[in-house]
Amino acid sequence: MSIRGLASFTHGVHPPEHKERTEERPIERMPFPEEVVLHLSQHIGAPSVPLVSVGDRVVRGQKIADPRGFVSTALHASVTGTVKAIELRMHASGTPQPAIVIATDPYDSQRFPEVDAVDPASLSSEEMVARVQQAGLVGLGGAAFPSHVKFQVPDEKKVEHVVLNGCECEPYLTCDHRIMAEKPSEVIEGVRLIMDHTGARKGWIGVESNKPDAIDALRAAAPEDIEIVPLQVKYPQGAEKMLIDAVFGERVRPGGLPLDLGMIVNNVGTAVALVDLLERGIPLVERVVTVTGPAIAQPRNLIVPLGTSVQEVIDYCGGLTAAARQVVLGGPMMGMSQKTLDVPVMKGTSGILCLDEQTAFVPQQEHPCIRCGRCVEACPMFLNPARLAQLSRYDKHEALEENNALACFECASCSFVCPSKIPIVQWIRLGKALVRTKKAAS
Repeated sequence: MSIRGLASFTHGVHPPEHKERTEERPIERMPFPEEVVLHLSQHIGAPSVPLVSVGDRVVRGQKIADPRGFVSTALHASVTGTVKAIELRMHASGTPQPAIVIATDPYDSQRFPEVDAVDPASLSSEEMVARVQQAGLVGLGGAAFPSHVKFQVPDEKKVEHVVLNGCECEPYLTCDHRIMAEKPSEVIEGVRLIMDHTGARKGWIGVESNKPDAIDALRAAAPEDIEIVPLQVKYPQGAEKMLIDAVFGERVRPGGLPLDLGMIVNNVGTAVALVDLLERGIPLVERVVTVTGPAIAQPRNLIVPLGTSVQEVIDYCGGLTAAARQVVLGGPMMGMSQKTLDVPVMKGTSGILCLDEQTAFVPQQEHPCIRCGRCVEACPMFLNPARLAQLSRYDKHEALEENNALACFECASCSFVCPSKIPIVQWIRLGKALVRTKKAAS
């Protein structure tokens, strides 16, 4: 494999970074809320199944829901308190979904119960996979894919390289940046744990070059078999297939997985969460969230208990300014705009983006496609986004599949560059759903 230096993938876009509000702000811990709302569906795959009932007392870190099948993961209490309800609550996706509601005990210290230390080296690969699933670990870059699924390496596959994504290419977000700058030893230890349990011979951490302090901190902590690779600043550099292209100069085939090239890709926050689990016995009950944008009074990087309402996080950051017009969970390219702030922080919530009238994403007057080809030049998957959008408009599910619509990972680069203001990625998202529905019915 030929490893390139300050490189990148082909195509992509360069949105303004807007990271100056929080890139130098250390991670803080926010106070525990009076109530947490823990949705059973906050990961890719089947929702988890409740293990508790209304009125039960639970302690911080206690498992409260079991996985439902292999592509599913457990859920844990993020606070010590009493189960108040198991009911439909508003989800970040915009629809009410089942959730476990816990009233926090105001008199409890909220410390984790002591657990017996486990030597990670004593665990077999199967035992580690089971522990990761039962601890509720998911990818913390935003997609929330169950981590144990990646760690389950089929017998016919071999892992040569463990790759960590430290790109954080979404504008505004800085939570991964601060994790790398403040916890470089834990990030390196996370790579080591994954390498040891997958048999990989080398580790790689790709970091965009706009994070020099993180690069320096990681290099100071890294041994010889873990390499820190500075990369060009470009979106969507953090997508795992783009990261592999940038670091190794190789492309994962359409419909394929990094494992086909002997690689496993994880987010830096996930690596630190793995260290917390295997070395301290702590499941995934909190995460670092960047709260930023021109319409928040005090931008911050916060450790937030899962289930804390977005409204409470915003209040802790001084509240929205008078100019606030929109709140987005995640980054501006792939995040979800919210119709209410009465939604909880979930495992995949990397950011709370507060926008004013100048920066809010509002529907604009759409004009006919002028066949300029900018979306084709921007697409990192070498698709024809304009054509896919047109096929989706007319419900051409067979043609959508023939044109590899399912290879789109909805980075929104196409919509970003479209001079006609066509919501291309939204049309493709609808088209992908159409293809999946037709395939399921056939």
